[in-house]
Amino acid sequence: MLSQPSVAPRLAQIEPFHVMRILEAAKALEAQGRDVIHLEIGEPDFPTPPAIVRAGLAAMSAGHTFYTPAAGLPALREAIARFHAERFGVQVDPRRIIVTPGASGALQLILALLVGRDDEVLLADPGYPCNRHLISLFEGRPLNIAVDAASRFQLTAQHVAQHAGPRSVAALVASPANPTGTVLEPAEIAALAQACRERGMALIVDEIYQGLVYDRPHETALAVADDVFVVNSFSKYFQMTGWRLGWLIAPDWAVPDLEKLAQNLFLAAPTVAQHAALAAFEDETLALLDHRRLELDNRRRHLQRRISDMGLTIPCNPEGAFYLWVDFSRFTDSAERFAARLLDSEGVALAPGNDFGANPAFMRLAYTQPIERLEVACERLGRSFPGSCT
Repeated sequence: MLSQPSVAPRLAQIEPFHVMRILEAAKALEAQGRDVIHLEIGEPDFPTPPAIVRAGLAAMSAGHTFYTPAAGLPALREAIARFHAERFGVQVDPRRIIVTPGASGALQLILALLVGRDDEVLLADPGYPCNRHLISLFEGRPLNIAVDAASRFQLTAQHVAQHAGPRSVAALVASPANPTGTVLEPAEIAALAQACRERGMALIVDEIYQGLVYDRPHETALAVADDVFVVNSFSKYFQMTGWRLGWLIAPDWAVPDLEKLAQNLFLAAPTVAQHAALAAFEDETLALLDHRRLELDNRRRHLQRRISDMGLTIPCNPEGAFYLWVDFSRFTDSAERFAARLLDSEGVALAPGNDFGANPAFMRLAYTQPIERLEVACERLGRSFPGSCT
């Protein structure tokens, strides 16, 4: 009998995205006629703004279906630069902007540039799981640093000083963060950037939830550190998840090599999506997006109140994104088992904390449902807790 080929050793370091199992099980229940409330997936429930859709249809009708330059449409790179100038007061040379297939494409470029075999990248635990898996893909070592409420679940300059070693090449942070929704202060980013510079490391700042911030100004790491790598996306704030479009802003020295990697890894980001994204910065679109941000803020406040009423703890105030990071330890020592039971018994889908690191008693709740549905979800969730207030 012929034996099958072996897979590369790196696969042993790459785990499944466990929340997708929850989503698959939830979809199976829906196929059986069950009503399921989805609080597990990090995707806005709002449709892509109409102006963006119209621009995409117009692009297809006009025959804009061929490859663009590897770094993206010049007009889109210029539009992104103008957006940074108008919203953040930061001047960015469009040449430093590379348009990518989603934020994941941007991270792949940066990690391919920086990470060699056994090189380390410092990450916060909890954090977005695909980040550590992308590091493993390039045969690097994700150094997951346990963080807690004392640092608002964020890496700090002190963490870099304590944990960086001779093989450390970068630190990766997110602001706003997934799964916690916490935001780094400008002074914290400046301190992180300086700590990395002193050690010959790069600082990568994931800003894909930028724009979805509440009770505070919109900010970017580039305002305090021009030499960092910034990753952004049209998925979350601009609500273009399925269009698969993101961008990165890099230091000047890195641009030629990043373009070379883009040419080889994906040729170019999706052409129609790039033309559509030009409409993302129109006044009509931005006004609609800000209205939707206010709706997300209302949901955030409502769900925070109801979760607290149930005796659950949210260790840090979520100032951005669309998640609550909730401590369920009062009721369970296994969020994974609890999530499976909750889905089966009550039809509420949540993301267990083990997806985001060593957090077995935490859950991530996405408030990407209307308040009416969030209220039903809370009523169902409350039934799962003995003696809890619903």
